[in-house]
Amino acid sequence: MRYISTRGQAAELSFKEALLVGLASDGGLYVPAAWPKLSFDEIRSLRGKPYAEVAFSVMSPFVGEEIDDVDLRRMIEEAYATFHHPAVTPLVQMGPNDWLLELFHGPTLAFKDVAMQILARLMDHVLTERGERLTIVGATSGDTGGAALEAFKTCHGIDTFFMFPNGKVSDFQRRQMTTIGAENCHAIAIDGSFDDCQSMVKDMFGHQSFASTVRLSAVNSINWGRVMAQVVYYFTAATALGAPEQSVSFTVPTGNFGDIYAGFVAKQMGLPISRLVIATNENDILARTLTTGDHRLGSVKPTITPSMDIQISSNFERLLFEAAGRDPAAVRDLMAALKDSRRYSLPDKMLRFIRDSFDAGAVSEVETLEEVARIWKYAGYLADPHTAVAVKVACDHAVPDVPMVTLSTAHPAKFRDAVRNATGEEARPPAWGDVSSGRTETVEHLAGDRARVEEFILKHARLTRGSVKSLTSEGVTS
Repeated sequence: MRYISTRGQAAELSFKEALLVGLASDGGLYVPAAWPKLSFDEIRSLRGKPYAEVAFSVMSPFVGEEIDDVDLRRMIEEAYATFHHPAVTPLVQMGPNDWLLELFHGPTLAFKDVAMQILARLMDHVLTERGERLTIVGATSGDTGGAALEAFKTCHGIDTFFMFPNGKVSDFQRRQMTTIGAENCHAIAIDGSFDDCQSMVKDMFGHQSFASTVRLSAVNSINWGRVMAQVVYYFTAATALGAPEQSVSFTVPTGNFGDIYAGFVAKQMGLPISRLVIATNENDILARTLTTGDHRLGSVKPTITPSMDIQISSNFERLLFEAAGRDPAAVRDLMAALKDSRRYSLPDKMLRFIRDSFDAGAVSEVETLEEVARIWKYAGYLADPHTAVAVKVACDHAVPDVPMVTLSTAHPAKFRDAVRNATGEEARPPAWGDVSSGRTETVEHLAGDRARVEEFILKHARLTRGSVKSLTSEGVTS
Protein backbone atom coordinates (compact mmCIF):
# COMPACT_ATOMS: atom_id res chain seq x y z
CA MET A 1 0.00 0.00 0.00
CA ARG A 2 1.30 3.46 -0.96
CA TYR A 3 0.21 6.76 0.55
CA ILE A 4 -0.22 10.11 -1.20
CA SER A 5 -0.72 13.67 0.07
CA THR A 6 -4.04 15.46 -0.33
CA ARG A 7 -2.07 18.42 -1.70
CA GLY A 8 -0.07 16.38 -4.21
CA GLN A 9 3.35 17.98 -3.71
CA ALA A 10 4.90 15.62 -1.17
CA ALA A 11 6.62 12.32 -1.82
CA GLU A 12 4.56 9.15 -2.04
CA LEU A 13 5.27 7.05 1.04
CA SER A 14 5.01 3.49 2.30
CA PHE A 15 2.79 2.65 5.27
CA LYS A 16 5.71 2.75 7.70
CA GLU A 17 6.88 6.10 6.38
CA ALA A 18 3.41 7.64 6.51
CA LEU A 19 2.97 6.28 10.04
CA LEU A 20 6.12 7.99 11.31
CA VAL A 21 5.79 11.26 9.39
CA GLY A 22 2.14 12.04 10.18
CA LEU A 23 1.71 15.31 8.28
CA ALA A 24 2.96 15.55 4.68
CA SER A 25 5.77 17.99 3.91
CA ASP A 26 3.45 20.04 1.67
CA GLY A 27 1.01 20.54 4.54
CA GLY A 28 -1.38 17.91 3.24
CA LEU A 29 -2.61 14.71 4.86
CA TYR A 30 -1.71 11.21 3.74
CA VAL A 31 -4.37 8.88 2.32
CA PRO A 32 -4.08 5.49 0.61
CA ALA A 33 -3.34 5.71 -3.10
CA ALA A 34 -6.31 3.36 -3.61
CA TRP A 35 -9.02 2.09 -1.29
CA PRO A 36 -8.78 -1.58 -0.31
CA LYS A 37 -12.08 -3.44 -0.62
CA LEU A 38 -13.63 -6.19 1.48
CA SER A 39 -16.12 -8.43 -0.31
CA PHE A 40 -19.66 -9.15 0.86
CA ASP A 41 -18.57 -12.55 2.14
CA GLU A 42 -15.47 -11.14 3.85
CA ILE A 43 -17.57 -8.57 5.70
CA ARG A 44 -20.14 -11.18 6.71
CA SER A 45 -17.36 -13.42 8.04
CA LEU A 46 -16.42 -10.72 10.59
CA ARG A 47 -19.75 -11.10 12.40
CA GLY A 48 -19.32 -12.35 15.95
CA LYS A 49 -15.52 -12.47 15.84
CA PRO A 50 -13.39 -11.07 18.69
CA TYR A 51 -12.49 -7.43 18.26
CA ALA A 52 -8.80 -8.16 17.72
CA GLU A 53 -9.56 -10.53 14.85
CA VAL A 54 -11.75 -7.95 13.13
CA ALA A 55 -9.04 -5.34 13.69
CA PHE A 56 -6.47 -7.52 11.92
CA SER A 57 -8.79 -8.10 8.95
CA VAL A 58 -9.57 -4.38 8.59
CA MET A 59 -6.07 -2.97 9.24
CA SER A 60 -3.88 -5.45 7.39
CA PRO A 61 -4.83 -4.22 3.87
CA PHE A 62 -3.56 -0.75 4.84
CA VAL A 63 -0.33 -2.18 6.26
CA GLY A 64 0.30 -4.50 3.33
CA GLU A 65 3.32 -6.74 3.77
CA GLU A 66 5.42 -4.12 5.56
CA ILE A 67 4.82 -5.67 8.98
CA ASP A 68 4.83 -9.42 9.46
CA ASP A 69 1.35 -10.81 10.19
CA VAL A 70 2.57 -12.45 13.40
CA ASP A 71 3.92 -9.13 14.71
CA LEU A 72 0.81 -7.22 13.62
CA ARG A 73 -1.51 -9.70 15.32
CA ARG A 74 0.57 -9.58 18.51
CA MET A 75 0.49 -5.78 18.67
CA ILE A 76 -3.25 -5.73 18.06
CA GLU A 77 -3.85 -8.30 20.80
CA GLU A 78 -1.68 -6.35 23.24
CA ALA A 79 -3.37 -3.04 22.40
CA TYR A 80 -6.91 -4.23 23.01
CA ALA A 81 -5.98 -6.26 26.08
CA THR A 82 -5.71 -2.84 27.78
CA PHE A 83 -9.50 -2.39 27.48
CA HIS A 84 -11.82 -3.21 30.36
CA HIS A 85 -14.70 -4.75 28.42
CA PRO A 86 -14.51 -8.10 26.60
CA ALA A 87 -16.17 -6.61 23.50
CA VAL A 88 -13.72 -3.64 23.56
CA THR A 89 -16.38 -1.36 21.98
CA PRO A 90 -19.76 -2.74 23.11
CA LEU A 91 -23.15 -1.78 21.73
CA VAL A 92 -25.90 -0.68 24.14
CA GLN A 93 -29.50 -0.62 22.96
CA MET A 94 -31.34 2.64 23.71
CA GLY A 95 -34.52 2.11 21.69
CA PRO A 96 -36.12 -0.18 19.10
CA ASN A 97 -33.55 0.70 16.45
CA ASP A 98 -31.26 3.06 18.36
CA TRP A 99 -27.87 2.05 19.71
CA LEU A 100 -24.91 3.53 21.52
CA LEU A 101 -21.43 2.34 20.62
CA GLU A 102 -19.41 2.73 23.81
CA LEU A 103 -15.85 3.66 22.91
CA PHE A 104 -14.63 4.58 26.39
CA HIS A 105 -13.54 1.31 27.98
CA GLY A 106 -9.83 1.95 27.39
CA PRO A 107 -7.20 3.27 29.84
CA THR A 108 -8.23 6.96 29.64
CA LEU A 109 -12.00 6.50 29.28
CA ALA A 110 -12.20 8.02 25.78
CA PHE A 111 -12.50 6.79 22.21
CA LYS A 112 -8.98 8.03 21.48
CA ASP A 113 -7.63 4.96 23.31
CA VAL A 114 -8.92 2.70 20.53
CA ALA A 115 -6.45 4.20 18.08
CA MET A 116 -3.65 5.36 20.39
CA GLN A 117 -3.00 1.98 21.98
CA ILE A 118 -2.26 0.30 18.65
CA LEU A 119 -0.60 3.39 17.12
CA ALA A 120 1.99 3.55 19.92
CA ARG A 121 2.89 -0.09 19.43
CA LEU A 122 3.13 0.22 15.66
CA MET A 123 5.37 3.29 15.81
CA ASP A 124 7.62 1.87 18.52
CA HIS A 125 7.92 -1.38 16.54
CA VAL A 126 9.06 0.44 13.40
CA LEU A 127 11.50 2.69 15.29
CA THR A 128 13.01 -0.24 17.20
CA GLU A 129 13.39 -2.12 13.94
CA ARG A 130 15.28 0.84 12.47
CA GLY A 131 17.20 1.83 15.60
CA GLU A 132 15.72 5.34 15.42
CA ARG A 133 14.02 7.92 17.67
CA LEU A 134 11.48 10.66 17.04
CA THR A 135 9.54 13.41 18.79
CA ILE A 136 5.76 13.62 18.80
CA VAL A 137 4.11 17.01 19.14
CA GLY A 138 0.34 17.35 19.26
CA ALA A 139 -2.58 19.54 20.21
CA THR A 140 -5.64 18.40 22.11
CA SER A 141 -9.08 19.80 22.83
CA GLY A 142 -9.46 17.32 25.65
CA ASP A 143 -9.08 13.58 25.19
CA THR A 144 -6.32 13.07 22.61
CA GLY A 145 -3.53 14.32 24.85
CA GLY A 146 -4.33 12.01 27.74
CA ALA A 147 -4.76 9.01 25.47
CA ALA A 148 -1.51 9.72 23.61
CA LEU A 149 0.61 10.34 26.69
CA GLU A 150 -0.77 7.19 28.31
CA ALA A 151 -0.17 5.07 25.21
CA PHE A 152 3.35 6.35 24.48
CA LYS A 153 4.69 6.48 28.04
CA THR A 154 6.51 3.14 27.65
CA CYS A 155 7.87 3.79 24.14
CA HIS A 156 11.66 3.87 24.36
CA GLY A 157 12.23 5.68 21.07
CA ILE A 158 9.60 8.42 21.37
CA ASP A 159 9.25 11.67 23.32
CA THR A 160 5.71 13.05 23.43
CA PHE A 161 4.65 16.70 23.92
CA PHE A 162 0.98 17.71 23.97
CA MET A 163 -0.44 21.23 24.08
CA PHE A 164 -3.90 22.00 25.40
CA PRO A 165 -5.79 25.31 25.78
CA ASN A 166 -5.24 26.42 29.36
CA GLY A 167 -8.44 26.35 31.42
CA LYS A 168 -10.51 24.99 28.52
CA VAL A 169 -10.41 21.27 29.18
CA SER A 170 -12.10 19.54 32.11
CA ASP A 171 -10.15 19.01 35.33
CA PHE A 172 -10.31 15.26 34.73
CA GLN A 173 -8.92 15.62 31.21
CA ARG A 174 -6.13 17.91 32.44
CA ARG A 175 -5.10 15.53 35.21
CA GLN A 176 -4.95 12.63 32.76
CA MET A 177 -2.25 14.58 30.92
CA THR A 178 -0.41 16.06 33.86
CA THR A 179 -0.14 13.00 36.14
CA ILE A 180 1.50 10.52 33.73
CA GLY A 181 4.84 10.74 35.54
CA ALA A 182 6.96 9.48 32.64
CA GLU A 183 10.22 11.13 31.56
CA ASN A 184 9.26 11.05 27.89
CA CYS A 185 5.81 12.64 28.35
CA HIS A 186 5.15 16.40 28.61
CA ALA A 187 1.90 18.36 29.03
CA ILE A 188 1.94 22.02 27.94
CA ALA A 189 -0.86 24.46 28.87
CA ILE A 190 -1.18 27.16 26.20
CA ASP A 191 -2.87 30.55 26.55
CA GLY A 192 -5.37 30.39 23.68
CA SER A 193 -7.82 28.05 21.98
CA PHE A 194 -7.45 24.54 20.62
CA ASP A 195 -7.21 26.00 17.12
CA ASP A 196 -4.25 28.10 18.31
CA CYS A 197 -2.54 24.94 19.59
CA GLN A 198 -3.31 23.06 16.39
CA SER A 199 -2.02 25.90 14.23
CA MET A 200 1.27 25.87 16.13
CA VAL A 201 1.64 22.15 15.49
CA LYS A 202 1.15 22.70 11.76
CA ASP A 203 3.61 25.60 11.79
CA MET A 204 6.20 23.43 13.52
CA PHE A 205 5.95 20.90 10.72
CA GLY A 206 6.47 23.76 8.27
CA HIS A 207 9.55 24.94 10.21
CA GLN A 208 11.84 22.49 8.47
CA SER A 209 15.02 23.01 10.52
CA PHE A 210 13.15 22.44 13.78
CA ALA A 211 11.14 19.51 12.43
CA SER A 212 14.24 17.75 11.14
CA THR A 213 16.29 18.44 14.28
CA VAL A 214 13.78 16.82 16.65
CA ARG A 215 12.53 14.42 13.97
CA LEU A 216 8.96 15.62 14.34
CA SER A 217 5.94 13.36 14.02
CA ALA A 218 2.23 13.64 14.81
CA VAL A 219 -0.33 11.35 16.41
CA ASN A 220 -3.30 13.69 16.25
CA SER A 221 -6.07 12.44 14.01
CA ILE A 222 -4.06 13.69 11.03
CA ASN A 223 -1.89 10.55 11.41
CA TRP A 224 -3.21 7.88 9.07
CA GLY A 225 -2.59 5.20 11.70
CA ARG A 226 -5.25 6.84 13.90
CA VAL A 227 -7.86 6.82 11.16
CA MET A 228 -7.06 3.23 10.19
CA ALA A 229 -7.61 1.99 13.74
CA GLN A 230 -10.93 3.83 14.11
CA VAL A 231 -12.34 2.18 11.00
CA VAL A 232 -12.49 -1.13 12.88
CA TYR A 233 -15.38 -0.35 15.22
CA TYR A 234 -17.63 0.65 12.34
CA PHE A 235 -17.24 -2.90 11.09
CA THR A 236 -17.80 -4.54 14.49
CA ALA A 237 -20.93 -2.47 15.15
CA ALA A 238 -22.43 -2.82 11.68
CA THR A 239 -21.88 -6.58 11.43
CA ALA A 240 -23.39 -7.06 14.90
CA LEU A 241 -26.53 -5.31 13.61
CA GLY A 242 -26.85 -7.36 10.43
CA ALA A 243 -24.35 -6.00 7.91
CA PRO A 244 -23.61 -6.62 5.12
CA GLU A 245 -27.23 -7.69 4.47
CA GLN A 246 -28.46 -4.72 6.53
CA SER A 247 -27.27 -1.14 6.04
CA VAL A 248 -26.53 0.92 9.15
CA SER A 249 -26.27 4.66 9.90
CA PHE A 250 -23.88 6.33 12.34
CA THR A 251 -24.02 9.64 14.19
CA VAL A 252 -20.72 10.97 15.49
CA PRO A 253 -19.96 13.88 17.85
CA THR A 254 -17.49 15.69 15.64
CA GLY A 255 -14.57 18.03 16.25
CA ASN A 256 -11.50 17.36 14.14
CA PHE A 257 -13.47 15.11 11.74
CA GLY A 258 -11.19 12.08 12.15
CA ASP A 259 -13.70 9.78 13.85
CA ILE A 260 -16.50 10.28 11.34
CA TYR A 261 -14.03 10.24 8.44
CA ALA A 262 -13.12 6.71 9.58
CA GLY A 263 -16.75 5.81 8.90
CA PHE A 264 -16.37 7.20 5.40
CA VAL A 265 -13.29 4.98 4.95
CA ALA A 266 -15.30 1.96 6.10
CA LYS A 267 -17.89 2.81 3.46
CA GLN A 268 -15.19 3.03 0.78
CA MET A 269 -14.04 -0.44 1.85
CA GLY A 270 -17.51 -1.84 1.18
CA LEU A 271 -19.36 -1.56 4.50
CA PRO A 272 -23.03 -0.74 3.74
CA ILE A 273 -23.37 2.56 5.61
CA SER A 274 -26.57 4.43 4.84
CA ARG A 275 -25.80 7.85 6.39
CA LEU A 276 -22.95 9.41 8.33
CA VAL A 277 -24.35 12.17 10.55
CA ILE A 278 -22.09 14.95 11.84
CA ALA A 279 -23.14 16.17 15.30
CA THR A 280 -21.68 19.47 16.48
CA ASN A 281 -22.17 21.92 19.32
CA GLU A 282 -22.49 25.69 18.90
CA ASN A 283 -19.14 25.71 17.07
CA ASP A 284 -21.11 24.58 14.08
CA ILE A 285 -18.84 25.25 11.11
CA LEU A 286 -19.32 21.77 9.65
CA ALA A 287 -23.11 21.90 9.91
CA ARG A 288 -23.09 25.32 8.26
CA THR A 289 -20.80 24.06 5.51
CA LEU A 290 -23.13 21.19 4.63
CA THR A 291 -26.14 23.50 4.66
CA THR A 292 -24.73 26.38 2.62
CA GLY A 293 -21.48 25.21 1.02
CA ASP A 294 -19.77 28.18 2.67
CA HIS A 295 -16.91 27.15 4.96
CA ARG A 296 -16.28 30.28 7.01
CA LEU A 297 -14.15 30.36 10.16
CA GLY A 298 -15.56 32.07 13.21
CA SER A 299 -14.33 32.46 16.76
CA VAL A 300 -14.28 29.42 19.03
CA LYS A 301 -16.93 29.47 21.75
CA PRO A 302 -16.00 27.51 24.90
CA THR A 303 -18.68 24.98 25.81
CA ILE A 304 -19.30 21.98 28.06
CA THR A 305 -18.34 19.82 25.07
CA PRO A 306 -14.73 21.01 24.64
CA SER A 307 -13.69 18.26 22.21
CA MET A 308 -15.98 19.94 19.69
CA ASP A 309 -14.83 23.50 20.39
CA ILE A 310 -13.10 23.66 17.03
CA GLN A 311 -13.37 25.76 13.88
CA ILE A 312 -10.57 24.10 11.88
CA SER A 313 -11.45 20.42 11.40
CA SER A 314 -8.20 19.14 9.94
CA ASN A 315 -9.45 15.81 8.63
CA PHE A 316 -12.13 17.52 6.56
CA GLU A 317 -9.34 18.06 4.04
CA ARG A 318 -9.23 14.31 3.44
CA LEU A 319 -12.92 14.36 2.53
CA LEU A 320 -12.40 17.40 0.29
CA PHE A 321 -9.75 15.40 -1.57
CA GLU A 322 -12.29 12.68 -2.35
CA ALA A 323 -15.03 15.20 -3.15
CA ALA A 324 -12.67 16.87 -5.64
CA GLY A 325 -12.13 13.58 -7.46
CA ARG A 326 -8.70 13.27 -5.82
CA ASP A 327 -7.53 16.47 -7.50
CA PRO A 328 -4.79 17.89 -5.22
CA ALA A 329 -4.76 21.23 -7.06
CA ALA A 330 -8.39 21.80 -6.04
CA VAL A 331 -7.53 21.01 -2.42
CA ARG A 332 -4.55 23.38 -2.49
CA ASP A 333 -6.77 26.17 -3.77
CA LEU A 334 -9.33 25.64 -1.00
CA MET A 335 -6.68 25.46 1.72
CA ALA A 336 -4.97 28.60 0.41
CA ALA A 337 -8.29 30.44 0.47
CA LEU A 338 -8.90 29.28 4.04
CA LYS A 339 -5.48 30.52 5.12
CA ASP A 340 -5.71 33.84 3.30
CA SER A 341 -9.34 34.82 3.87
CA ARG A 342 -10.55 32.36 6.53
CA ARG A 343 -13.19 30.93 4.23
CA TYR A 344 -13.87 29.04 1.02
CA SER A 345 -16.94 28.13 -1.00
CA LEU A 346 -17.39 24.52 -2.06
CA PRO A 347 -18.09 23.97 -5.76
CA ASP A 348 -21.53 22.43 -6.34
CA LYS A 349 -20.08 19.10 -7.45
CA MET A 350 -18.02 18.75 -4.28
CA LEU A 351 -20.93 19.74 -2.05
CA ARG A 352 -23.19 17.16 -3.75
CA PHE A 353 -20.54 14.48 -3.21
CA ILE A 354 -20.38 15.25 0.52
CA ARG A 355 -24.16 15.42 0.90
CA ASP A 356 -24.48 12.01 -0.76
CA SER A 357 -23.01 10.41 2.37
CA PHE A 358 -23.25 12.99 5.15
CA ASP A 359 -25.89 14.86 7.11
CA ALA A 360 -25.24 17.30 9.96
CA GLY A 361 -26.87 18.97 12.92
CA ALA A 362 -25.86 21.40 15.67
CA VAL A 363 -27.00 21.48 19.29
CA SER A 364 -26.98 24.44 21.67
CA GLU A 365 -25.55 24.42 25.20
CA VAL A 366 -29.02 24.45 26.74
CA GLU A 367 -30.19 21.63 24.49
CA THR A 368 -27.13 19.59 25.41
CA LEU A 369 -27.91 19.72 29.13
CA GLU A 370 -31.56 18.96 28.44
CA GLU A 371 -30.54 15.92 26.40
CA VAL A 372 -28.24 14.60 29.14
CA ALA A 373 -31.21 14.89 31.52
CA ARG A 374 -33.64 13.28 29.05
CA ILE A 375 -31.38 10.27 28.43
CA TRP A 376 -31.04 9.73 32.18
CA LYS A 377 -34.78 10.10 32.81
CA TYR A 378 -36.03 7.85 30.02
CA ALA A 379 -33.21 5.33 29.68
CA GLY A 380 -31.49 5.43 33.08
CA TYR A 381 -28.22 6.08 31.28
CA LEU A 382 -25.63 8.69 32.23
CA ALA A 383 -24.25 10.11 29.01
CA ASP A 384 -21.38 12.55 28.72
CA PRO A 385 -22.37 15.83 27.00
CA HIS A 386 -20.61 14.95 23.71
CA THR A 387 -22.64 11.75 23.50
CA ALA A 388 -25.79 13.69 24.33
CA VAL A 389 -25.17 16.11 21.46
CA ALA A 390 -24.87 13.16 19.10
CA VAL A 391 -27.97 11.39 20.46
CA LYS A 392 -30.08 14.50 19.89
CA VAL A 393 -28.83 14.91 16.33
CA ALA A 394 -29.28 11.17 15.70
CA CYS A 395 -32.95 11.41 16.70
CA ASP A 396 -33.45 14.10 14.06
CA HIS A 397 -31.93 11.94 11.31
CA ALA A 398 -33.14 8.43 12.14
CA VAL A 399 -35.21 6.65 9.51
CA PRO A 400 -37.36 3.52 9.87
CA ASP A 401 -35.75 0.09 9.35
CA VAL A 402 -32.16 1.42 9.41
CA PRO A 403 -30.33 0.95 12.72
CA MET A 404 -28.86 4.21 14.00
CA VAL A 405 -25.64 3.86 15.96
CA THR A 406 -24.48 6.87 17.98
CA LEU A 407 -20.82 6.88 18.94
CA SER A 408 -20.41 7.44 22.67
CA THR A 409 -16.94 8.90 22.81
CA ALA A 410 -16.24 9.53 26.51
CA HIS A 411 -17.15 8.18 29.94
CA PRO A 412 -19.49 10.59 31.76
CA ALA A 413 -17.00 10.86 34.65
CA LYS A 414 -14.76 12.94 32.39
CA PHE A 415 -17.44 15.64 32.48
CA ARG A 416 -18.92 15.06 35.90
CA ASP A 417 -19.85 18.71 36.56
CA ALA A 418 -21.98 18.94 33.42
CA VAL A 419 -23.58 15.55 34.10
CA ARG A 420 -24.31 16.49 37.72
CA ASN A 421 -25.82 19.84 36.68
CA ALA A 422 -28.10 18.13 34.19
CA THR A 423 -29.18 15.08 36.20
CA GLY A 424 -28.29 15.60 39.85
CA GLU A 425 -26.36 12.34 39.62
CA GLU A 426 -22.66 11.84 40.25
CA ALA A 427 -20.79 10.17 37.37
CA ARG A 428 -17.97 8.23 38.98
CA PRO A 429 -15.03 6.78 37.07
CA PRO A 430 -14.17 3.12 37.45
CA ALA A 431 -11.42 2.52 39.99
CA TRP A 432 -8.90 1.68 37.26
CA GLY A 433 -9.49 5.02 35.51
CA ASP A 434 -9.68 7.42 38.46
CA VAL A 435 -7.13 10.28 38.37
CA SER A 436 -9.08 12.63 40.65
CA SER A 437 -6.57 12.66 43.51
CA GLY A 438 -3.34 11.27 44.88
CA ARG A 439 -1.11 12.07 41.90
CA THR A 440 1.23 15.02 41.45
CA GLU A 441 0.58 17.21 38.42
CA THR A 442 3.44 18.28 36.16
CA VAL A 443 2.60 20.86 33.51
CA GLU A 444 4.43 23.63 31.62
CA HIS A 445 2.42 26.85 31.17
CA LEU A 446 3.45 28.79 28.05
CA ALA A 447 2.13 31.69 26.02
CA GLY A 448 0.76 30.90 22.58
CA ASP A 449 4.12 31.53 20.93
CA ARG A 450 5.59 28.89 18.65
CA ALA A 451 9.22 29.85 19.33
CA ARG A 452 8.74 29.43 23.10
CA VAL A 453 7.13 26.03 22.64
CA GLU A 454 9.85 24.90 20.25
CA GLU A 455 12.50 26.01 22.73
CA PHE A 456 10.84 23.94 25.48
CA ILE A 457 10.72 20.89 23.21
CA LEU A 458 14.37 21.27 22.23
CA LYS A 459 15.33 21.44 25.88
CA HIS A 460 13.42 18.33 26.93
CA ALA A 461 13.43 15.98 23.95
CA ARG A 462 15.94 13.20 24.56
CA LEU A 463 16.90 13.32 20.89
CA THR A 464 18.33 16.84 21.30
CA ARG A 465 18.88 17.25 25.03
CA GLY A 466 22.30 18.63 25.83
CA SER A 467 23.19 19.53 22.26
CA VAL A 468 20.59 22.05 21.05
CA LYS A 469 20.10 25.13 23.18
CA SER A 470 18.21 27.79 21.29
CA LEU A 471 15.99 28.49 18.35
CA THR A 472 15.79 31.30 15.85
CA SER A 473 13.08 32.06 13.29
CA GLU A 474 15.38 30.82 10.56
CA GLY A 475 16.49 27.64 12.21
CA VAL A 476 18.05 25.81 15.11
CA THR A 477 21.34 26.94 16.59
CA SER A 478 23.70 25.17 18.95
